[in-house]
Amino acid sequence: MRRANPSIFFLLPAVAAIILLTIVPLVYSLYLSLTSYELGRAYLGMKFIGLDNYITAVKDVRFLMSILRTLIFVAITVTVEFGLGLALALLFNREFKGRGLVLTVMMVPFMIAPIAVGFLWWMIYDVNYGPLNHLVVDIFHLSPNPVAWTADPRISLYSIILTDIWQYTPFMMLILLAGLRSIPPEPYEAALIDGASGLAIFRHITLPLLKPAILVAILIRTIDAFKVYDLVYLLTFGGPGTASEVASFYIYLTGFRHFRIGYAAAQSYILLIIISILVTILIRIIRRGAR
Repeated sequence: MRRANPSIFFLLPAVAAIILLTIVPLVYSLYLSLTSYELGRAYLGMKFIGLDNYITAVKDVRFLMSILRTLIFVAITVTVEFGLGLALALLFNREFKGRGLVLTVMMVPFMIAPIAVGFLWWMIYDVNYGPLNHLVVDIFHLSPNPVAWTADPRISLYSIILTDIWQYTPFMMLILLAGLRSIPPEPYEAALIDGASGLAIFRHITLPLLKPAILVAILIRTIDAFKVYDLVYLLTFGGPGTASEVASFYIYLTGFRHFRIGYAAAQSYILLIIISILVTILIRIIRRGAR
């Protein structure tokens, strides 16, 4: 009779932790999404209602608009952060005096806690005393009056986008820089001997060999951007009105302000399905481009 490998028993605590902390909450939240559970009416019990919460969410215009704002947020932030991160990674991939110090300073925004970033930019955006309005109005004269960065429904979402770009571009740069550092020098030496231009080297050598790092960086930032909540809470609280209300923040309001836990769980699963579909499409696009 074959004996079981004793090393399997060392994995049991980790497997148990994953089941208790990940799988059980997922299954329970899925069950909640199929019920009418509300915290304020807990004494009525959890009535099983099937897919009614999902049908309600699909018809909820406010929820659909929050998803649209989330898609806009993700598309702009990830695209700009990738472009800036790649440019900075190419810059810091070269040796120059003070490179280590400058690179350390560039990483500071990413090392600051999100709540601190929110308060910092809340002060920067202040209508009366914020330095951003001082630059726009007094120094560059781009506007005759101070701009209400977080109170104007036309730009409040873009103010959050700007803050997110400032904070997470260093993260994108760090991953892409690590990818650049892992590329061997031989292909570059051969291309230089053949007389290839810098643009040709970047297009035919750097980008193809950097595809794994690009995939990791874009996937992590895309998934993380879909979950944006803290900056919205601190800077605008979804306002003015619902101008900057993203999906995760609306789900928070549904569950913990209106106490509709079952409905909030259904909204969360709809958002999870959207993220899964978009990430799958993104992986296929990047892998196809790598061939």
